[in-house]
Amino acid sequence: MYEKKMMAGWGDMDFNSHMRNTAFLDKAGDIRMMFMSEHGFPVAEFQKLRIGPVVMKDEIAYFKEVMLLDQIGVTLSVAGMAPDGSRWLLRSDITRPDGKLAASITSTGGWLDLTARKLIAPPPALLAAWLALSRTEDFQELNSSVR
Repeated sequence: MYEKKMMAGWGDMDFNSHMRNTAFLDKAGDIRMMFMSEHGFPVAEFQKLRIGPVVMKDEIAYFKEVMLLDQIGVTLSVAGMAPDGSRWLLRSDITRPDGKLAASITSTGGWLDLTARKLIAPPPALLAAWLALSRTEDFQELNSSVR
């Protein structure tokens, strides 16, 4: 399981003094980019290839509050993927310092050709990195976005 420790910072808080909903999405985005960077795809590589990840839908389920300066665990796993890797479902679970699940984010996305502005299958090395992610128990095979 790919996991990083992060902190709930000042800018992550809302009026009720707990982590705001969009901060959970930010942490899910951060863990995706950390994973890709550590697996040979830093931002500069995406710029060179003229492709990038695109999220089309996010779903968040909330369970427990996260407070200011809490050290949180953020995981990344794959909940679904097309055989060619053109579409994917990623899951990020956020846990509190006491180990309790605070939120679960499922993101639906694909790979965008930044020149043609259409969804594509990733190059083989990027697909291999994506396949290195652990699968969730409810993993599902998706249809390809390539027509």
